[in-house]
Amino acid sequence: MTAPSYRSVLKSTSVIGGAAFINMLIGMVRTKFVAVLLGPYGVGLMGVYMTIVGMVSTISSMGTDTSGVRQIAEAHGVNDETQISRMVATLLRTVWVTGLIGAGIMILGSSWLSRIALGTADHAGSIAWLGLAVLLTNVSIGWTCLLQGTRRIGVMAKAGMMGSLISLLFSVPFFYRWGVQGIVPGLILAAMAMLATTWWFSHRVPIRSVVVPWRESKTLALQLLHFGLPVMCSGIVAACSAYFIRALLVRQVGLDGVGLWQAAFNLSGVLVNFILGAMVADYYPRLVAVADDPDRVCEEVNAQTEIALFLAVPGLAATLVFAPLAVTIFYSGKFDASIEILRWFVFGLFGRIIAWPMGLVLLAKGMGKTYFTMEALGNIVYIVAIWFCTHMWGLPGAGLAFLLFHVFNTIMVRIVVRGVSRTVWSRSNALHVLCFGAVLTLMGLISWFIVDPVWHYAINVPLLGVVGLYCLSYLSKKSGITVQSLWSRMVNGLDRRAPPGA
Repeated sequence: MTAPSYRSVLKSTSVIGGAAFINMLIGMVRTKFVAVLLGPYGVGLMGVYMTIVGMVSTISSMGTDTSGVRQIAEAHGVNDETQISRMVATLLRTVWVTGLIGAGIMILGSSWLSRIALGTADHAGSIAWLGLAVLLTNVSIGWTCLLQGTRRIGVMAKAGMMGSLISLLFSVPFFYRWGVQGIVPGLILAAMAMLATTWWFSHRVPIRSVVVPWRESKTLALQLLHFGLPVMCSGIVAACSAYFIRALLVRQVGLDGVGLWQAAFNLSGVLVNFILGAMVADYYPRLVAVADDPDRVCEEVNAQTEIALFLAVPGLAATLVFAPLAVTIFYSGKFDASIEILRWFVFGLFGRIIAWPMGLVLLAKGMGKTYFTMEALGNIVYIVAIWFCTHMWGLPGAGLAFLLFHVFNTIMVRIVVRGVSRTVWSRSNALHVLCFGAVLTLMGLISWFIVDPVWHYAINVPLLGVVGLYCLSYLSKKSGITVQSLWSRMVNGLDRRAPPGA
């Protein structure tokens, strides 16, 4: 990939990164309030509720979140504005139907969902009310697909940031006034805020006004569902896996233990979400555009893998070093038991970072059934690993299971994608994966075995500095962007100087 192309990919990633960084801060402020006001029990209960909403939303959306982006991205790639307009109109009608179906599932199945996840039907009323959050989440998919499919990266980032900020301002008073009883209205308001912001910013995208007959919408909707069905099945597997994992943890370690696990999961995820978000928001539409050219696909995969590695590894390393401090700042001393889980999660996320660029190749090529099979197999391995590891080692075993799942998934993705598209890592990427993996392992061993905090920081902080400087200088050399301008782009990624189309 040429330096200008590499620079364009890096800039698009950093735009999402700047927004994700702000979202991370907003999310951590909300998390701090939840941790202090509700404790581990409240964090665990909120995590279970969010998992149920995510699972039902995934089932009822029928894959439209992925298939809609793919269809709009294809039309956008050939500048077919009429087709974009027809697809958007159809998508908006479809998500209302799927949203109502999702709300119905939540209401009618509330008692069953409560018993499976929490061992009692006492939470059935709360779960039924969360059907409104499912409806709002599904409807927002239509507007999000428009922004993502047309690669309005900066606008999409602004919408996410504003939605997070509004949900923070409205949800925290509920937690303060009603404690655990404020979780449900807080989640509903968060979904409402996200719908409002995506709708507001989507109306700034110029699309032609067309009249789409319902018969034509039915045909286009069937096209969406045809591709979206395998993706939906994959999403269902992942969502149900998350649901049953939490249900399993409730029985193994109780809601307090789930709260500790959720705290570690939240902290580990926010530090790499800007990478994964950029892959979905910008990399996936680019991959769709070149899906029929194996050489271009390989080039895109390696460029995105390299950028993801060099942006994520410093954050992962910092998490290993400052895990105790992070838990204290963003949660409280009651969550100290989550530190060990958090460190295991770091290694699992390293596997996710290097596997995702290849995994999205299958979706870009329309190989939904293959993607579904891999998702199903991987999540079965994850559930078995959770059961075995928590049975053997208690709550810390859940972190080890996360690592084992991603080791298995990375190996499987590499084998399958190489077979279907001849996509392999470049020699440089393979070497960096090995080296970064070794450095993270060394830092993890130091964190685990050197108990004295003085020696722990004296050894690990210089290592972290070396890793961070190397990553920044490497990205600067490859892209032609100076370290100073790269940092400025990360911080100010939402300004009007974003790349064209952002």
